[in-house]
Amino acid sequence: QVQLVESGGGLVQAGGSLRLSCAASGRTFSRYAMGWFRQAPGKEREFVAGILWSGANTYYADSVKGRFTISRDNAGNTVYLQMSSLKPEDTAVYYCAVDKNYARAYVTSFADQYNFWGQGTQVTVSS
Repeated sequence: QVQLVESGGGLVQAGGSLRLSCAASGRTFSRYAMGWFRQAPGKEREFVAGILWSGANTYYADSVKGRFTISRDNAGNTVYLQMSSLKPEDTAVYYCAVDKNYARAYVTSFADQYNFWGQGTQVTVSS
């Protein structure tokens, strides 16, 4: 059974940092791009960052570019999201997800292109 488990969320002051982790089990995703999405109360789920299966390419939403860094450890079947200079508007539930296409050559930001999702981890940034 495939499972994605996010961790590392919490409450942090504006300007602070958090590192989210997403551990995958049940199968290996080393040949699949992975992404992070977030959903704030009353808003739609939005793409945050994605990384190719090889780690060679990353893609970020404009709102987090320069502040967030996505990385992955294929041996450990884990993807990370390092978040710095956090703002109150970053407050949301953060989800990791796996691209449904094998070895896609680019990172997609469309949620319907991801077919495995974690349960989410809450990130709250206070002002």
